[in-house]
Amino acid sequence: MRMKMLVLSTLALVMSVPLALIAEAQGYAPRQYYSSWYRHPKKTYYYRTYYYKPTPTYSGYKHHYVVYVPEKPKYYYYYSPYKKQYWGRCPSDHGGKPVYSQLAEKDRKATLDEIPESAFPAPAPLPPLPESNDGATLDLPPDDLPSTTPGDSLPN
Repeated sequence: MRMKMLVLSTLALVMSVPLALIAEAQGYAPRQYYSSWYRHPKKTYYYRTYYYKPTPTYSGYKHHYVVYVPEKPKYYYYYSPYKKQYWGRCPSDHGGKPVYSQLAEKDRKATLDEIPESAFPAPAPLPPLPESNDGATLDLPPDDLPSTTPGDSLPN
C-alpha cells in the first residue's frame, strides 16, 4: 500500500510540471514572444515589447515595441528602437487572421503623427521576422488590449 501511494504521489508531481518548464529544461526557447502591456508614464499610449530571434540559432533576443494609442484603437503599431521609426501595423482585433500593413521604407518615420493614414498599405500576409532571411514570419500579438486602470504604469 505504501509503495502504491509513493508511485501515485510521484506520478501526480510529474504530471503537474508545466510543459513550458520541460521545454525550457531541454534548451528550447521560443523564436518570438510579447511582454505584457505598460502605460507610458507621461504620454497617452501603451506599449509592449516584442522579442525575437533573427535566426533560429541567435543567442538571446532582439526587440521592437508594439504601441497602442487609445485615440487610434483599431491598430497596434510596430516601432524599431534600432532604426527609431515605425515600420507597420496590424489590426488590434485581428481575429487570428495573419494580416499586417508594412510601411514602405520612405514612409517609415519616428512618430505616428508624421505618417499619413494613406501611407499604410492594405493589409497583406505577415512580414518576415525583422532581420531574418529564413522565411519565418512575424507572429501577431496576443488579443489582449492594455488595461486602462488609473495608476497603471511601468514597474519600478
